[in-house]
Amino acid sequence: MEKKKKSIGLFIIASAFIWGVVIVGCAFKLKGTSCMDEIIYILSLGATFHLLFIWGPLAIKFKKINKEE
Repeated sequence: MEKKKKSIGLFIIASAFIWGVVIVGCAFKLKGTSCMDEIIYILSLGATFHLLFIWGPLAIKFKKINKEE
C-alpha cells in the first residue's frame, strides 16, 4: 500500500510542477506586453496536458486501489 501512496504522491507533485511551469511561462509572456492570445494558448495547453497525462492515470490508480480494498 505504501508504494501505491508514493506513486500517487508523484502524480500530485508532477501536477504541481506542470502548473508551476505554466504560470511561469505566462509571467514571461505577459512581461511588458498585452498578448492575451498567447496566454490563452499556453493555459489551454497546460490544462489539456494536466487533464490527460496527470489526472487520467491518477483516476485509474484510485479505481484500482478502491477495488483492492
